[in-house]
Amino acid sequence: MRENVIETIKKEKLIAIVRGIAPEKCLKVAGALYAGGFRLVEITFDQKNPDSWATTAAAIKAVSEAYSGTMEVGAGTVTSVELVELAASAGAKYIISPDTNIDVIKRTRDLGLVSMPGALTPTEILTAYNNGADFVNLGPAYVKAVRAPISHVPMMAVGGVNETNLREYLDLGMCGAGIGGNLVNKKWVENGEFEKITEVARTMVSIAKG
Repeated sequence: MRENVIETIKKEKLIAIVRGIAPEKCLKVAGALYAGGFRLVEITFDQKNPDSWATTAAAIKAVSEAYSGTMEVGAGTVTSVELVELAASAGAKYIISPDTNIDVIKRTRDLGLVSMPGALTPTEILTAYNNGADFVNLGPAYVKAVRAPISHVPMMAVGGVNETNLREYLDLGMCGAGIGGNLVNKKWVENGEFEKITEVARTMVSIAKG
């Protein structure tokens, strides 16, 4: 299973980040993303509201079951071993974190899931990779400089990725990107304008495959 997910990430390159969306709307968002060509979606935990974690896990489970075999669902903003286990029980196939937490990385790997922690400095990137991270998420700063000396680490661009800069990140050697608010726009979701998400998704997929 792990290797299949890794291959899907390498092939598809794009992960839609569903953040701050009501769980009951996650299925509609997933449908819009799927119609636009996305095959990877990340549903994030809200660190400010631990009471919502069980509901988030339920959303992960619902989307994972509805799109079983057609879309790989992961969990985002996973900052503890407890959340890794909760996400795994809900059916998440990959774990995305904002930081380099060795315990989170190791527990993710122990459970047979794909590990995708965040990092900024070369030290953090190599620490994550050397402790089992499959991909390392890197913000827009330092991308070009960092890729030169440590190009062997698979890196994903995350933060501010849109239609105008996606190609540039890929050309710099990033193996893919996580795309949040520029794709899963909260106003579009609130207004039921899911076709707009589909339209942007198609554009992003076209850029990634170009």
